[in-house]
Amino acid sequence: MKNTGAFYKPDNTCTFCVWAPEKEQVTLHLITPDDRSMAMTKDAEGYFTITVENVPPGATYYYNIDDKDLPDPASGWQPQDIFGPSAVVDHDAYQWQDLQWHGLPFKDLILYELHVGTFSPEGTFEGIIPYLDDLKETGINALELMPVCQFPGERNWGYDGVYQYAVHHSYGGPEGLKKLVDACHQRGMAVLLDVVYNHLGGEGNYFDHFGPHFSEIYAIPWGSAINFDGANSDGPKGYFANNVIHWFQQYHIDGLRLDAVHCIFDNSAVTLWEVIHDKVKELEATTGRKYYLIGESDLNSPNIMKSPSDGGMGLDAQWLDDFHHILYVLLDKAGQSRYADFNKLEQLAKAYKDGFVHTGEYVQFRKRRYGRSSAGISGEHFVVFNQNHDQIGNRVKGERLSVLIDQARLKVAAAAIFLSPYVPMLFMGEEYGEDNPFFFFVSYKEEEHIKGIQEGRKKEFESFLKEGEMFPDPQSEETFIQSKLDWGKRKQGKYKELLEWHKKLIQLRRDNEILQNTSKDDLFVQLIGEKGYVLHRQSRNGMEHLLCLFNLSDDILEYEMPTFKDEWIKILDSGNHENSLKANKKCALQPTSIVIYG
Repeated sequence: MKNTGAFYKPDNTCTFCVWAPEKEQVTLHLITPDDRSMAMTKDAEGYFTITVENVPPGATYYYNIDDKDLPDPASGWQPQDIFGPSAVVDHDAYQWQDLQWHGLPFKDLILYELHVGTFSPEGTFEGIIPYLDDLKETGINALELMPVCQFPGERNWGYDGVYQYAVHHSYGGPEGLKKLVDACHQRGMAVLLDVVYNHLGGEGNYFDHFGPHFSEIYAIPWGSAINFDGANSDGPKGYFANNVIHWFQQYHIDGLRLDAVHCIFDNSAVTLWEVIHDKVKELEATTGRKYYLIGESDLNSPNIMKSPSDGGMGLDAQWLDDFHHILYVLLDKAGQSRYADFNKLEQLAKAYKDGFVHTGEYVQFRKRRYGRSSAGISGEHFVVFNQNHDQIGNRVKGERLSVLIDQARLKVAAAAIFLSPYVPMLFMGEEYGEDNPFFFFVSYKEEEHIKGIQEGRKKEFESFLKEGEMFPDPQSEETFIQSKLDWGKRKQGKYKELLEWHKKLIQLRRDNEILQNTSKDDLFVQLIGEKGYVLHRQSRNGMEHLLCLFNLSDDILEYEMPTFKDEWIKILDSGNHENSLKANKKCALQPTSIVIYG
Protein backbone atom coordinates (compact mmCIF):
# COMPACT_ATOMS: atom_id res chain seq x y z
CA MET A 1 0.00 0.00 0.00
CA LYS A 2 2.29 2.71 -1.29
CA ASN A 3 1.78 6.43 -0.86
CA THR A 4 0.44 7.80 -4.12
CA GLY A 5 0.63 11.32 -5.52
CA ALA A 6 3.45 13.71 -6.46
CA PHE A 7 6.38 13.89 -4.00
CA TYR A 8 8.60 16.92 -4.46
CA LYS A 9 12.26 16.97 -3.45
CA PRO A 10 14.34 20.12 -2.75
CA ASP A 11 16.52 19.56 -5.82
CA ASN A 12 13.52 20.12 -8.12
CA THR A 13 13.00 16.45 -8.77
CA CYS A 14 9.63 14.87 -8.20
CA THR A 15 8.45 11.28 -7.87
CA PHE A 16 5.00 10.49 -9.20
CA CYS A 17 3.11 7.38 -8.14
CA VAL A 18 -0.39 6.22 -9.11
CA TRP A 19 -2.30 2.95 -8.66
CA ALA A 20 -3.76 1.47 -11.85
CA PRO A 21 -3.51 -2.34 -11.54
CA GLU A 22 -5.52 -3.26 -14.65
CA LYS A 23 -3.65 -0.92 -17.01
CA GLU A 24 -0.67 -1.92 -19.08
CA GLN A 25 0.56 1.63 -19.56
CA VAL A 26 0.26 4.98 -17.76
CA THR A 27 2.01 8.07 -19.08
CA LEU A 28 2.91 11.12 -17.02
CA HIS A 29 1.99 14.23 -19.02
CA LEU A 30 3.75 17.27 -17.56
CA ILE A 31 1.99 20.46 -18.67
CA THR A 32 4.31 22.97 -17.00
CA PRO A 33 7.10 24.05 -16.77
CA ASP A 34 7.57 22.34 -20.15
CA ASP A 35 5.19 20.08 -22.03
CA ARG A 36 6.53 16.52 -22.01
CA SER A 37 5.21 12.98 -21.73
CA MET A 38 7.01 10.05 -20.07
CA ALA A 39 6.07 6.41 -19.64
CA MET A 40 5.82 5.22 -16.03
CA THR A 41 7.06 1.90 -14.62
CA LYS A 42 4.58 -0.63 -13.20
CA ASP A 43 5.31 -2.89 -10.19
CA ALA A 44 3.70 -6.20 -9.18
CA GLU A 45 0.94 -4.53 -7.12
CA GLY A 46 -0.18 -2.24 -9.90
CA TYR A 47 1.58 0.99 -8.87
CA PHE A 48 3.09 3.09 -11.68
CA THR A 49 6.06 5.25 -10.67
CA ILE A 50 8.49 7.70 -12.25
CA THR A 51 11.02 10.24 -10.92
CA VAL A 52 11.49 13.35 -13.06
CA GLU A 53 14.00 16.20 -12.91
CA ASN A 54 13.24 19.92 -13.35
CA VAL A 55 9.78 19.80 -11.77
CA PRO A 56 9.35 22.92 -9.57
CA PRO A 57 6.54 23.38 -7.03
CA GLY A 58 3.34 24.35 -8.81
CA ALA A 59 4.20 22.33 -11.90
CA THR A 60 1.00 20.94 -13.43
CA TYR A 61 0.43 17.47 -14.79
CA TYR A 62 -2.02 14.80 -15.85
CA TYR A 63 -1.82 11.04 -16.04
CA ASN A 64 -2.62 9.82 -19.53
CA ILE A 65 -4.61 6.59 -19.54
CA ASP A 66 -6.21 5.13 -22.66
CA ASP A 67 -5.39 8.36 -24.51
CA LYS A 68 -7.19 10.49 -21.91
CA ASP A 69 -5.53 13.15 -19.76
CA LEU A 70 -6.85 12.73 -16.21
CA PRO A 71 -6.06 14.48 -12.91
CA ASP A 72 -4.13 12.56 -10.27
CA PRO A 73 -6.52 10.73 -7.86
CA ALA A 74 -4.08 11.66 -5.06
CA SER A 75 -3.59 15.21 -6.30
CA GLY A 76 -2.40 17.59 -3.61
CA TRP A 77 -3.83 20.64 -5.35
CA GLN A 78 -6.28 21.34 -8.17
CA PRO A 79 -5.74 25.05 -8.89
CA GLN A 80 -8.11 24.94 -11.88
CA ASP A 81 -10.92 22.97 -10.20
CA ILE A 82 -11.66 19.26 -10.55
CA PHE A 83 -11.39 19.08 -14.34
CA GLY A 84 -8.05 20.88 -14.58
CA PRO A 85 -4.54 19.48 -14.17
CA SER A 86 -3.07 18.50 -10.83
CA ALA A 87 -0.25 20.57 -9.34
CA VAL A 88 2.91 19.63 -7.45
CA VAL A 89 3.00 20.80 -3.82
CA ASP A 90 6.18 21.38 -1.80
CA HIS A 91 4.89 20.72 1.71
CA ASP A 92 8.27 21.58 3.25
CA ALA A 93 8.17 25.13 1.91
CA TYR A 94 5.73 26.38 4.53
CA GLN A 95 7.47 27.64 7.69
CA TRP A 96 5.34 26.41 10.58
CA GLN A 97 5.18 28.56 13.72
CA ASP A 98 3.46 25.96 15.94
CA LEU A 99 6.45 23.98 17.20
CA GLN A 100 5.31 24.49 20.81
CA TRP A 101 1.86 23.07 20.10
CA HIS A 102 1.23 19.66 21.64
CA GLY A 103 -2.54 19.43 21.34
CA LEU A 104 -5.35 19.43 23.91
CA PRO A 105 -7.02 16.59 25.82
CA PHE A 106 -10.15 15.59 23.97
CA LYS A 107 -12.34 15.93 27.06
CA ASP A 108 -11.38 19.63 27.30
CA LEU A 109 -12.45 20.55 23.77
CA ILE A 110 -15.22 23.02 23.01
CA LEU A 111 -15.83 22.15 19.37
CA TYR A 112 -17.04 24.67 16.81
CA GLU A 113 -18.22 23.25 13.49
CA LEU A 114 -17.90 25.67 10.59
CA HIS A 115 -18.24 25.83 6.84
CA VAL A 116 -15.33 27.75 5.35
CA GLY A 117 -17.28 29.27 2.46
CA THR A 118 -20.08 30.78 4.55
CA PHE A 119 -18.25 31.66 7.77
CA SER A 120 -16.70 34.91 6.56
CA PRO A 121 -17.40 37.39 3.74
CA GLU A 122 -14.26 36.16 1.96
CA GLY A 123 -15.22 32.50 2.26
CA THR A 124 -11.57 31.44 2.65
CA PHE A 125 -9.26 29.93 5.24
CA GLU A 126 -7.50 33.23 5.77
CA GLY A 127 -10.90 34.92 6.06
CA ILE A 128 -11.47 32.93 9.27
CA ILE A 129 -8.30 34.11 11.03
CA PRO A 130 -9.53 37.63 12.04
CA TYR A 131 -12.41 36.00 13.97
CA LEU A 132 -10.30 33.53 15.95
CA ASP A 133 -9.68 35.88 18.87
CA ASP A 134 -13.43 36.43 19.30
CA LEU A 135 -14.00 32.68 19.25
CA LYS A 136 -11.23 32.13 21.78
CA GLU A 137 -12.68 34.85 24.02
CA THR A 138 -16.01 33.02 23.90
CA GLY A 139 -14.21 29.91 25.16
CA ILE A 140 -14.07 27.90 21.95
CA ASN A 141 -10.79 26.02 21.64
CA ALA A 142 -11.30 23.70 18.66
CA LEU A 143 -12.50 24.33 15.12
CA GLU A 144 -14.13 21.47 13.24
CA LEU A 145 -14.01 22.28 9.53
CA MET A 146 -16.58 20.78 7.20
CA PRO A 147 -14.78 18.92 4.37
CA VAL A 148 -12.25 20.98 2.44
CA CYS A 149 -10.99 18.46 -0.12
CA GLN A 150 -11.52 19.33 -3.77
CA PHE A 151 -15.18 19.40 -4.81
CA PRO A 152 -16.85 20.70 -8.00
CA GLY A 153 -17.10 24.47 -8.39
CA GLU A 154 -16.85 27.10 -5.64
CA ARG A 155 -19.90 26.34 -3.46
CA ASN A 156 -20.48 23.03 -1.73
CA TRP A 157 -20.85 21.43 1.70
CA GLY A 158 -17.87 19.25 0.74
CA TYR A 159 -19.38 15.82 1.33
CA ASP A 160 -19.25 14.96 -2.37
CA GLY A 161 -15.60 15.86 -2.78
CA VAL A 162 -13.49 13.93 -5.23
CA TYR A 163 -9.77 14.43 -4.63
CA GLN A 164 -9.19 13.51 -1.01
CA TYR A 165 -5.66 14.90 -0.77
CA ALA A 166 -6.31 18.24 -2.49
CA VAL A 167 -7.30 21.31 -0.45
CA HIS A 168 -10.03 23.20 -2.25
CA HIS A 169 -8.71 25.90 -4.55
CA SER A 170 -11.34 28.59 -3.82
CA TYR A 171 -10.77 28.29 -0.05
CA GLY A 172 -7.08 29.13 -0.43
CA GLY A 173 -5.49 25.81 -1.35
CA PRO A 174 -2.76 24.07 0.68
CA GLU A 175 -1.05 27.22 1.95
CA GLY A 176 -4.33 28.78 3.07
CA LEU A 177 -5.22 25.77 5.22
CA LYS A 178 -1.75 25.70 6.75
CA LYS A 179 -2.00 29.39 7.65
CA LEU A 180 -5.33 28.79 9.38
CA VAL A 181 -4.11 25.77 11.34
CA ASP A 182 -0.95 27.65 12.32
CA ALA A 183 -2.97 30.66 13.50
CA CYS A 184 -5.23 28.42 15.57
CA HIS A 185 -2.35 26.57 17.20
CA GLN A 186 -0.62 29.82 18.10
CA ARG A 187 -3.82 30.77 19.98
CA GLY A 188 -4.07 27.43 21.76
CA MET A 189 -6.88 26.20 19.52
CA ALA A 190 -7.07 22.76 17.92
CA VAL A 191 -8.28 22.09 14.38
CA LEU A 192 -10.30 19.05 13.39
CA LEU A 193 -11.40 18.21 9.87
CA ASP A 194 -14.38 16.34 8.43
CA VAL A 195 -13.40 13.65 5.92
CA VAL A 196 -15.56 11.36 3.80
CA TYR A 197 -14.28 7.82 3.30
CA ASN A 198 -17.57 6.09 2.50
CA HIS A 199 -17.98 7.38 -1.07
CA LEU A 200 -16.65 9.84 -3.61
CA GLY A 201 -18.57 12.58 -5.40
CA GLY A 202 -19.88 12.00 -8.92
CA GLU A 203 -18.78 15.07 -10.85
CA GLY A 204 -15.10 14.99 -11.82
CA ASN A 205 -14.75 11.43 -10.54
CA TYR A 206 -12.34 9.54 -12.83
CA PHE A 207 -11.28 6.94 -10.28
CA ASP A 208 -12.77 4.03 -12.21
CA HIS A 209 -10.49 4.93 -15.16
CA PHE A 210 -7.53 4.02 -12.95
CA GLY A 211 -8.73 0.90 -11.20
CA PRO A 212 -11.52 -0.92 -9.32
CA HIS A 213 -12.00 1.62 -6.54
CA PHE A 214 -15.69 0.83 -6.07
CA SER A 215 -17.58 -2.16 -4.73
CA GLU A 216 -20.48 -3.91 -6.45
CA ILE A 217 -21.38 -5.81 -3.29
CA TYR A 218 -22.55 -2.99 -0.98
CA ALA A 219 -25.24 -0.35 -1.50
CA ILE A 220 -25.10 3.12 0.07
CA PRO A 221 -27.35 6.19 -0.44
CA TRP A 222 -24.83 8.45 -2.19
CA GLY A 223 -23.47 6.36 -5.05
CA SER A 224 -20.95 3.53 -5.13
CA ALA A 225 -19.38 2.23 -1.93
CA ILE A 226 -15.59 2.11 -1.78
CA ASN A 227 -13.95 -1.26 -2.45
CA PHE A 228 -12.20 -2.05 0.83
CA ASP A 229 -12.45 -5.85 0.83
CA GLY A 230 -12.88 -7.15 -2.72
CA ALA A 231 -10.35 -8.07 -5.39
CA ASN A 232 -7.82 -5.26 -5.89
CA SER A 233 -8.91 -3.54 -2.66
CA ASP A 234 -5.36 -2.86 -1.45
CA GLY A 235 -5.21 0.29 -3.58
CA PRO A 236 -8.33 1.99 -2.16
CA LYS A 237 -7.46 0.84 1.35
CA GLY A 238 -4.00 2.36 1.11
CA TYR A 239 -5.34 5.53 -0.52
CA PHE A 240 -7.71 6.29 2.37
CA ALA A 241 -5.52 5.02 5.22
CA ASN A 242 -2.61 7.14 4.01
CA ASN A 243 -4.97 10.10 3.68
CA VAL A 244 -5.46 10.10 7.47
CA ILE A 245 -1.71 10.52 7.96
CA HIS A 246 -1.56 13.11 5.17
CA TRP A 247 -3.81 15.53 7.11
CA PHE A 248 -1.98 14.98 10.39
CA GLN A 249 1.51 15.17 8.96
CA GLN A 250 1.34 17.77 6.19
CA TYR A 251 -1.33 20.07 7.68
CA HIS A 252 -0.84 19.53 11.43
CA ILE A 253 -4.55 18.70 11.81
CA ASP A 254 -5.38 17.50 15.34
CA GLY A 255 -8.21 15.13 14.56
CA LEU A 256 -10.60 13.87 11.92
CA ARG A 257 -14.36 13.45 12.04
CA LEU A 258 -15.21 10.54 9.75
CA ASP A 259 -18.52 10.86 7.93
CA ALA A 260 -21.06 8.00 8.12
CA VAL A 261 -18.70 5.21 9.17
CA HIS A 262 -21.63 2.77 9.08
CA CYS A 263 -21.37 2.97 5.27
CA ILE A 264 -17.73 1.86 5.22
CA PHE A 265 -17.72 -1.89 4.63
CA ASP A 266 -14.67 -4.08 5.10
CA ASN A 267 -14.80 -7.78 5.94
CA SER A 268 -11.08 -8.34 5.46
CA ALA A 269 -9.01 -10.17 8.04
CA VAL A 270 -7.08 -6.89 8.40
CA THR A 271 -9.62 -4.11 8.01
CA LEU A 272 -9.21 -0.51 6.95
CA TRP A 273 -9.71 0.40 10.61
CA GLU A 274 -6.76 -1.71 11.72
CA VAL A 275 -4.52 -0.23 9.02
CA ILE A 276 -5.53 3.31 10.06
CA HIS A 277 -5.13 2.50 13.76
CA ASP A 278 -1.60 1.16 13.28
CA LYS A 279 -0.53 4.10 11.11
CA VAL A 280 -1.86 6.66 13.60
CA LYS A 281 -0.17 4.94 16.55
CA GLU A 282 3.10 4.91 14.64
CA LEU A 283 2.80 8.63 13.91
CA GLU A 284 1.94 9.39 17.55
CA ALA A 285 5.06 7.54 18.67
CA THR A 286 7.12 9.66 16.27
CA THR A 287 5.63 13.07 17.08
CA GLY A 288 4.73 12.59 20.76
CA ARG A 289 1.26 13.96 20.01
CA LYS A 290 -2.23 12.46 20.22
CA TYR A 291 -4.43 12.52 17.12
CA TYR A 292 -8.18 12.03 17.38
CA LEU A 293 -10.61 10.08 15.24
CA ILE A 294 -14.32 10.79 15.71
CA GLY A 295 -17.05 8.81 13.97
CA GLU A 296 -20.48 9.73 12.74
CA SER A 297 -22.36 6.45 13.08
CA ASP A 298 -25.95 5.36 12.56
CA LEU A 299 -25.43 2.09 14.41
CA ASN A 300 -25.91 3.08 18.06
CA SER A 301 -23.12 0.66 18.78
CA PRO A 302 -20.25 1.18 21.22
CA ASN A 303 -18.19 -1.26 19.16
CA ILE A 304 -16.86 1.51 16.93
CA MET A 305 -14.72 2.61 19.87
CA LYS A 306 -13.34 -0.86 20.52
CA SER A 307 -9.86 -1.70 19.33
CA PRO A 308 -9.70 -3.12 15.78
CA SER A 309 -8.04 -6.21 17.24
CA ASP A 310 -11.33 -6.78 19.12
CA GLY A 311 -13.45 -6.25 16.03
CA GLY A 312 -14.01 -2.52 16.48
CA MET A 313 -13.00 0.59 14.54
CA GLY A 314 -10.65 2.02 17.14
CA LEU A 315 -12.22 5.49 17.10
CA ASP A 316 -11.78 7.85 20.04
CA ALA A 317 -15.32 9.20 20.08
CA GLN A 318 -18.59 9.43 18.17
CA TRP A 319 -21.40 11.91 17.66
CA LEU A 320 -24.32 11.26 20.02
CA ASP A 321 -27.32 11.93 17.79
CA ASP A 322 -29.80 10.53 20.32
CA PHE A 323 -28.99 13.35 22.74
CA HIS A 324 -29.84 15.93 20.06
CA HIS A 325 -33.05 14.21 19.04
CA ILE A 326 -34.66 13.91 22.45
CA LEU A 327 -33.59 17.36 23.66
CA TYR A 328 -34.88 18.99 20.48
CA VAL A 329 -38.25 17.23 20.76
CA LEU A 330 -38.60 18.42 24.35
CA LEU A 331 -37.79 22.02 23.39
CA ASP A 332 -39.77 22.32 20.15
CA LYS A 333 -43.25 20.79 19.95
CA ALA A 334 -42.91 20.48 16.19
CA GLY A 335 -39.92 18.19 16.68
CA GLN A 336 -42.16 15.19 17.22
CA SER A 337 -42.91 15.04 13.50
CA ARG A 338 -39.20 14.56 12.75
CA TYR A 339 -38.32 12.18 15.58
CA ALA A 340 -41.39 10.10 16.39
CA ASP A 341 -39.48 7.63 18.57
CA PHE A 342 -38.26 10.40 20.89
CA ASN A 343 -41.01 11.70 23.17
CA LYS A 344 -40.31 11.16 26.86
CA LEU A 345 -38.30 13.04 29.46
CA GLU A 346 -37.01 9.67 30.65
CA GLN A 347 -35.18 9.36 27.34
CA LEU A 348 -33.22 12.54 28.03
CA ALA A 349 -32.30 11.16 31.44
CA LYS A 350 -31.05 8.01 29.70
CA ALA A 351 -29.06 10.07 27.20
CA TYR A 352 -27.26 11.79 30.10
CA LYS A 353 -26.69 8.68 32.17
CA ASP A 354 -26.07 6.02 29.54
CA GLY A 355 -25.47 7.67 26.16
CA PHE A 356 -27.58 5.98 23.51
CA VAL A 357 -31.33 6.26 24.01
CA HIS A 358 -32.19 3.31 21.78
CA THR A 359 -30.36 0.28 23.12
CA GLY A 360 -32.07 -2.79 21.71
CA GLU A 361 -35.77 -1.97 21.90
CA TYR A 362 -38.11 -1.85 18.88
CA VAL A 363 -37.84 1.49 17.07
CA GLN A 364 -40.74 2.49 14.83
CA PHE A 365 -38.66 4.61 12.47
CA ARG A 366 -36.32 1.69 11.75
CA LYS A 367 -39.00 -1.01 11.96
CA ARG A 368 -36.70 -3.25 13.97
CA ARG A 369 -34.92 -3.60 17.28
CA TYR A 370 -32.07 -1.16 17.27
CA GLY A 371 -28.95 -0.20 19.21
CA ARG A 372 -26.91 -1.43 22.13
CA SER A 373 -26.17 0.10 25.53
CA SER A 374 -23.24 2.48 25.94
CA ALA A 375 -23.76 2.90 29.68
CA GLY A 376 -20.23 1.85 30.63
CA ILE A 377 -18.45 4.28 28.32
CA SER A 378 -17.25 7.52 29.89
CA GLY A 379 -18.39 10.89 28.64
CA GLU A 380 -15.29 12.00 26.72
CA HIS A 381 -16.05 9.38 24.07
CA PHE A 382 -19.19 11.20 22.87
CA VAL A 383 -19.78 14.55 21.18
CA VAL A 384 -23.12 16.29 21.85
CA PHE A 385 -24.73 19.22 20.07
CA ASN A 386 -27.98 21.09 19.59
CA GLN A 387 -27.21 21.89 15.96
CA ASN A 388 -24.96 20.75 13.16
CA HIS A 389 -24.82 21.13 9.38
CA ASP A 390 -27.21 18.19 8.84
CA GLN A 391 -29.83 19.18 11.40
CA ILE A 392 -30.09 22.69 9.95
CA GLY A 393 -29.32 22.22 6.29
CA ASN A 394 -31.68 19.29 5.82
CA ARG A 395 -34.71 21.37 6.74
CA VAL A 396 -36.79 22.90 3.93
CA LYS A 397 -36.06 26.47 5.05
CA GLY A 398 -32.65 25.80 6.59
CA GLU A 399 -33.86 27.07 9.96
CA ARG A 400 -31.45 27.27 12.84
CA LEU A 401 -32.66 26.51 16.36
CA SER A 402 -32.82 30.27 17.03
CA VAL A 403 -35.71 30.52 14.55
CA LEU A 404 -37.58 27.53 15.96
CA ILE A 405 -37.54 28.24 19.70
CA ASP A 406 -37.40 31.32 21.94
CA GLN A 407 -34.44 32.85 23.77
CA ALA A 408 -35.22 31.16 27.08
CA ARG A 409 -35.21 27.73 25.44
CA LEU A 410 -31.99 28.53 23.59
CA LYS A 411 -30.35 29.14 26.96
CA VAL A 412 -31.71 25.89 28.33
CA ALA A 413 -30.47 24.02 25.24
CA ALA A 414 -26.97 25.46 25.62
CA ALA A 415 -26.85 24.54 29.30
CA ALA A 416 -27.98 20.99 28.52
CA ILE A 417 -24.87 20.25 26.47
CA PHE A 418 -22.29 22.24 28.44
CA LEU A 419 -23.34 20.73 31.76
CA SER A 420 -23.30 17.21 30.34
CA PRO A 421 -20.38 14.79 30.81
CA TYR A 422 -19.86 14.83 27.05
CA VAL A 423 -17.73 16.92 24.69
CA PRO A 424 -19.91 19.84 23.47
CA MET A 425 -20.04 21.15 19.92
CA LEU A 426 -21.56 24.36 18.55
CA PHE A 427 -22.42 25.06 14.93
CA MET A 428 -21.04 28.35 13.65
CA GLY A 429 -23.11 31.30 14.84
CA GLU A 430 -24.98 29.25 17.42
CA GLU A 431 -23.17 30.96 20.28
CA TYR A 432 -24.97 34.24 19.54
CA GLY A 433 -28.16 32.85 18.02
CA GLU A 434 -27.48 33.52 14.33
CA ASP A 435 -30.82 33.42 12.55
CA ASN A 436 -29.70 33.44 8.93
CA PRO A 437 -30.52 30.06 7.36
CA PHE A 438 -27.96 27.44 6.46
CA PHE A 439 -29.05 25.75 3.25
CA PHE A 440 -27.64 22.90 1.22
CA PHE A 441 -25.81 24.29 -1.84
CA VAL A 442 -23.66 23.15 -4.78
CA SER A 443 -22.09 24.65 -7.90
CA TYR A 444 -21.93 21.76 -10.32
CA LYS A 445 -20.81 22.22 -13.91
CA GLU A 446 -22.55 19.31 -15.61
CA GLU A 447 -26.28 19.44 -16.29
CA GLU A 448 -26.67 15.78 -15.33
CA HIS A 449 -25.45 16.42 -11.80
CA ILE A 450 -27.33 19.72 -11.44
CA LYS A 451 -30.65 18.07 -12.30
CA GLY A 452 -29.79 15.06 -10.16
CA ILE A 453 -29.25 17.09 -7.00
CA GLN A 454 -32.28 19.31 -7.63
CA GLU A 455 -34.61 16.36 -8.15
CA GLY A 456 -33.07 14.44 -5.27
CA ARG A 457 -33.60 17.27 -2.80
CA LYS A 458 -37.15 17.80 -4.04
CA LYS A 459 -37.97 14.15 -3.41
CA GLU A 460 -36.33 14.26 0.02
CA PHE A 461 -38.44 17.26 1.04
CA GLU A 462 -41.75 16.04 -0.41
CA SER A 463 -43.29 15.09 2.92
CA PHE A 464 -42.28 18.41 4.52
CA LEU A 465 -43.41 20.78 1.74
CA LYS A 466 -46.77 22.50 2.03
CA GLU A 467 -48.90 22.83 -1.09
CA GLY A 468 -47.28 25.28 -3.48
CA GLU A 469 -44.19 25.66 -1.26
CA MET A 470 -40.76 25.63 -2.88
CA PHE A 471 -37.37 24.87 -1.41
CA PRO A 472 -34.25 26.87 -2.24
CA ASP A 473 -32.45 25.72 -5.39
CA PRO A 474 -29.17 24.18 -4.20
CA GLN A 475 -27.46 25.21 -7.46
CA SER A 476 -28.35 28.90 -7.06
CA GLU A 477 -25.62 31.24 -5.82
CA GLU A 478 -28.29 33.13 -3.87
CA THR A 479 -28.92 30.01 -1.76
CA PHE A 480 -25.25 30.06 -0.81
CA ILE A 481 -25.18 33.81 -0.11
CA GLN A 482 -28.22 33.58 2.19
CA SER A 483 -26.34 30.98 4.25
CA LYS A 484 -23.49 33.30 5.23
CA LEU A 485 -23.08 34.43 8.83
CA ASP A 486 -23.87 37.99 9.87
CA TRP A 487 -21.05 38.30 12.40
CA GLY A 488 -21.95 41.85 13.39
CA LYS A 489 -25.05 40.66 15.23
CA ARG A 490 -23.13 39.04 18.05
CA LYS A 491 -22.53 42.28 19.96
CA GLN A 492 -26.13 43.51 19.80
CA GLY A 493 -29.29 42.98 21.85
CA LYS A 494 -30.54 39.43 22.24
CA TYR A 495 -27.54 38.11 20.30
CA LYS A 496 -25.11 39.61 22.79
CA GLU A 497 -27.20 38.27 25.68
CA LEU A 498 -27.00 34.72 24.31
CA LEU A 499 -23.30 35.10 23.59
CA GLU A 500 -22.65 36.13 27.20
CA TRP A 501 -24.65 33.11 28.40
CA HIS A 502 -22.48 30.78 26.34
CA LYS A 503 -19.34 32.41 27.74
CA LYS A 504 -20.56 31.84 31.30
CA LEU A 505 -21.39 28.20 30.65
CA ILE A 506 -18.05 27.50 28.98
CA GLN A 507 -16.16 29.25 31.76
CA LEU A 508 -18.05 27.27 34.39
CA ARG A 509 -17.33 24.03 32.56
CA ARG A 510 -13.66 24.92 32.39
CA ASP A 511 -13.27 26.13 35.99
CA ASN A 512 -15.47 23.73 37.93
CA GLU A 513 -13.74 20.49 38.91
CA ILE A 514 -17.04 18.60 39.01
CA LEU A 515 -17.77 19.38 35.37
CA GLN A 516 -14.31 18.06 34.49
CA ASN A 517 -15.42 14.64 35.69
CA THR A 518 -16.58 12.61 32.68
CA SER A 519 -17.45 9.46 34.63
CA LYS A 520 -21.14 8.74 34.28
CA ASP A 521 -20.99 6.86 37.60
CA ASP A 522 -20.88 10.30 39.22
CA LEU A 523 -23.92 11.61 37.38
CA PHE A 524 -27.56 11.23 38.37
CA VAL A 525 -30.80 12.48 36.84
CA GLN A 526 -34.00 13.05 38.82
CA LEU A 527 -37.21 13.93 36.99
CA ILE A 528 -39.49 16.70 38.24
CA GLY A 529 -42.86 15.74 36.86
CA GLU A 530 -43.06 15.54 33.08
CA LYS A 531 -41.29 18.78 32.21
CA GLY A 532 -38.39 19.24 34.59
CA TYR A 533 -35.29 17.42 35.72
CA VAL A 534 -32.28 17.74 37.99
CA LEU A 535 -28.88 16.90 36.57
CA HIS A 536 -26.78 16.02 39.62
CA ARG A 537 -23.02 16.09 38.97
CA GLN A 538 -20.46 15.21 41.62
CA SER A 539 -16.69 15.01 41.99
CA ARG A 540 -14.87 11.70 41.76
CA ASN A 541 -14.55 11.46 45.54
CA GLY A 542 -18.26 12.17 45.97
CA MET A 543 -17.61 15.16 48.25
CA GLU A 544 -18.48 18.06 45.92
CA HIS A 545 -21.84 18.46 44.18
CA LEU A 546 -23.61 20.50 41.50
CA LEU A 547 -27.37 20.52 41.05
CA CYS A 548 -28.46 21.69 37.60
CA LEU A 549 -32.22 22.31 37.75
CA PHE A 550 -33.97 22.38 34.37
CA ASN A 551 -37.53 23.54 33.85
CA LEU A 552 -38.69 22.85 30.28
CA SER A 553 -42.28 23.90 30.96
CA ASP A 554 -44.19 27.18 30.89
CA ASP A 555 -45.12 26.80 34.56
CA ILE A 556 -43.30 27.22 37.86
CA LEU A 557 -41.99 23.91 39.20
CA GLU A 558 -41.35 23.21 42.87
CA TYR A 559 -38.30 21.21 43.83
CA GLU A 560 -37.27 20.09 47.29
CA MET A 561 -33.51 20.49 47.72
CA PRO A 562 -31.51 17.47 48.95
CA THR A 563 -30.83 17.49 52.67
CA PHE A 564 -27.34 16.00 52.58
CA LYS A 565 -26.12 19.58 52.30
CA ASP A 566 -27.34 22.30 54.69
CA GLU A 567 -27.23 25.13 52.20
CA TRP A 568 -27.07 25.37 48.43
CA ILE A 569 -25.51 28.44 46.79
CA LYS A 570 -26.78 29.62 43.42
CA ILE A 571 -24.02 29.67 40.80
CA LEU A 572 -25.85 30.51 37.59
CA ASP A 573 -29.41 31.36 36.59
CA SER A 574 -30.55 31.60 32.97
CA GLY A 575 -33.24 34.13 33.85
CA ASN A 576 -31.14 36.20 36.26
CA HIS A 577 -34.07 35.98 38.64
CA GLU A 578 -33.80 38.04 41.81
CA ASN A 579 -34.84 35.29 44.18
CA SER A 580 -32.44 34.21 46.90
CA LEU A 581 -28.89 33.23 46.07
CA LYS A 582 -29.26 30.46 48.61
CA ALA A 583 -31.65 27.52 48.92
CA ASN A 584 -32.02 25.13 51.82
CA LYS A 585 -35.43 23.45 51.54
CA LYS A 586 -37.49 24.31 48.51
CA CYS A 587 -36.71 25.94 45.21
CA ALA A 588 -39.27 27.46 42.83
CA LEU A 589 -38.05 26.94 39.27
CA GLN A 590 -39.23 29.71 36.97
CA PRO A 591 -40.75 28.73 33.58
CA THR A 592 -38.26 27.62 30.91
CA SER A 593 -35.12 28.11 32.92
CA ILE A 594 -31.98 26.48 34.20
CA VAL A 595 -30.54 27.21 37.64
CA ILE A 596 -27.29 25.75 38.96
CA TYR A 597 -26.60 25.28 42.66
CA GLY A 598 -23.42 24.12 44.32
